[in-house]
Formats: sequence, structure tokens, C-alpha cells
Amino acid sequence: MKPPVFSTLGCRLNAYETEAMKELAAEAGISDLVVVNTCAVTAEAVRKAKQEIRKLSRENPGATLVVTGCAAQTEPETFAAMPEVARIVGNTEKMDRGTWAAMAPDLIGETERVQVDDIMSVKETAGHLIDGFGRHRAYVQVQNGCDHRCTFCIIPYGRGNSRSVPAGVVVEQIKRLVGRGFHEVVLTGVDLTSWGADLPGTPRLGDLVMRILRLVPDLARLRISSIDSIEADDNLMLALATEQRLMPHLHLSLQAGDDMILKRMKRRHLRDDAIAFCEEARRLRPDIAFGADIIAGFPTETEAMFENSLKLVEECGLTWLHVFPYSPRKGTPAARMPQVKGPEIRDRAARLRVAGEARVTAHLGQQQGRTHQVLMEGPRMGRTPQFAEVDFAADQPEGQIVSATITGTSGQRLTA
Repeated sequence: MKPPVFSTLGCRLNAYETEAMKELAAEAGISDLVVVNTCAVTAEAVRKAKQEIRKLSRENPGATLVVTGCAAQTEPETFAAMPEVARIVGNTEKMDRGTWAAMAPDLIGETERVQVDDIMSVKETAGHLIDGFGRHRAYVQVQNGCDHRCTFCIIPYGRGNSRSVPAGVVVEQIKRLVGRGFHEVVLTGVDLTSWGADLPGTPRLGDLVMRILRLVPDLARLRISSIDSIEADDNLMLALATEQRLMPHLHLSLQAGDDMILKRMKRRHLRDDAIAFCEEARRLRPDIAFGADIIAGFPTETEAMFENSLKLVEECGLTWLHVFPYSPRKGTPAARMPQVKGPEIRDRAARLRVAGEARVTAHLGQQQGRTHQVLMEGPRMGRTPQFAEVDFAADQPEGQIVSATITGTSGQRLTA
């Protein structure tokens, strides 16, 4: 009997939930099971999921293959048509102990092959709340779902509406993680800056950050994952300015740098809002580094519109770019808009990546001679507070924070 095999595609939240599923599967005593936790953010992500399913089916003959995650939630029929797949499980069902109990070999044929309910009816976060995951930094899910309906995005239909984990639950979880030896915690969610809108008193993300830092004084480093800059509240900016334990690194959901494209995306900010946010954040925390998501080739995007996105990289001082070539997602308004030709999309994505690489090179070049507190992720590799990778010439204690003087660069990494 072989232990279950889990494969995760997509975001950190998916990886977090895979860890929870591992625990649920272990509780149920399941073996000979393959679970693919899918992503739906692009058509390419779904293609990769199908490819992974076929590969794991070949590598694990006789095992029961289960598909879950956002792509399973948004298009279960795609995976139901695959002969390799024994069960399709939705995003809510995958966190249910009963789902995993029904995976026992004698029960697998007695339950429905497709278990995918209406995600929009879910009002609370899943109760699993595992104590983070990760070897050297802990990722903590504090929010799920999204109330916004950007015209390109399928994720709300995979994740449902926004739900928040109460602050007290988050704080207690982080205390346990610090007690287990973690020095850095990362707050994750689908739409992190919407945290608290569904809780009593409608607290904001900045309130949660301040509460964590106040009530968990032994936490060395707190990091927040992707945020929507237009939703950044006053306390979040105050924390950035006054709390050195809050890492000077923000990943921004910008998506484009042209006002017309932003309106057609149904985003809630304009290019000047993005620039003003970055200027203010840098004024409050001069050592801050920004990452950003940018889509290349959104429907109706002209060359001039794309140039505005390209220029935004410099105007916002972005460093770590996540570039997404646009791909239509069935059921979204953008899929019905006039499409940009594939070669143009790929060319624009490549140009954005070149701009991003230049920004990384510039950022790394500015670090030479500086001293950073580096969290070690391996014996000779760690990350600065701004999330740059650092290679060391000698072994360091894994999982610890070490003081290091930067001696130079090697490719897209610093050396120390």
C-alpha cells in the first residue's frame, strides 16, 4: 500500500490547502491515492493540470486519482471527461473530513464521482486552519474568496465570495507557530486587503497586522502577500512606516498601466493611483521593494496602451514582476471582447519580462556593501527582508535569521 501522492499547481493558498488535505487524508487512513490540486487562473494553468493528471496516472497505476482546486470547481466537466480521473472534488468539499473518509477503497464507488457544490453559497472559511506550512517561513491563510468581479478573472467562481478568519484565531495560530520555532510568518489570501469586511466591526487588514505585532512580540518577521493597493488602509500604511518587523516588501495587484484597459478590466484604480501609492509607501519606508502582477495583451489593448503598462514598471519602481500573457477564461466578460493576436501577446509579455529583469538587476546592484538580516531557507541560500535571494559562501543555520553583508551579485541573486 502506497501513501497518498499530492501535486499542487498555482498559488500559495493552494499549497496551504494541500497541507491541510494531507492531514485529512492521514486521519482517514487513505492509501493508493493521487490528488491533483489545480489552478484556474489561466487557460495554460488548466492545460498544465491535465498534463499533470496524465503523468501521475502513468506513474501510479492502480491508484485512485482525485482532482480538486479551482479548475475542478470552475469546470468539473473538463476533468470528468478524462478517463484517468476517478473523483472531482470542489474547493469547499476538499476541506471536509467526510469527503476524505469517503475515499476509503471500499467506499470510493459508493459516492458521486463529481462532488462540486455552489461555492457562492459558502459563508465561512474552512475550519481546518492548519498551523501554517513551509520549512523556514510559515504561510497562514487569513482570508479566502473575492467579492470583486474583474472582467478577466475566473477565481471568484472557484473560490466564492470573500470570507475572513477572525483576528483572535489568527493570533493564536501565529503564537503556536512562533512557539514551534518559526521566525517569519506570511499572511495569505485570495483578496487579502478585503480581510475583515465580513467580521463584526469590519476591521481592516492594517488592524490585523497591528494586532499580530502587538500580541506576538516574539515574532521576528511578518510579511503580507499580494494586496490591492487601492484598498490599503491607514493602519496598514502606519505599520509599514513604524513597524520594522513588518517586511518592506509588497506585491501589488496592478494588472495594467493604462486607464482605459484598467476600466475595461473593471479594476478600481487608475495608473495615477498606483504611482501615488508606490510613492507614498516609499516615503514611509524608503527601503521597500515592490512586486506586481501585470497582464500582457488584454483584449482591445493597443501598442500605445501596452506602452503605458511598460512605463509603469519604472514609474512605480517595481522590482519583482509576475507577467501573465492574457488568455480568455470561458464565462468571463473579457473573453467576449475583441482579442489581441497571440504573437502580439507573447511579444508584449516578453518585453515586460525584460523590463522586470532590468529592474531586478538594478535593485540587486544597489545592495552591494549593505548589511541585511537574511532568513536562511537552505544551508547557503536565504532571503532579505525585500525578498531577494542571497547565496552564501559558507554554510549557515537553516531557518535562522543571520546578519550578512552583501558582496556582489550572481545572476538574479545576491552574494554574501
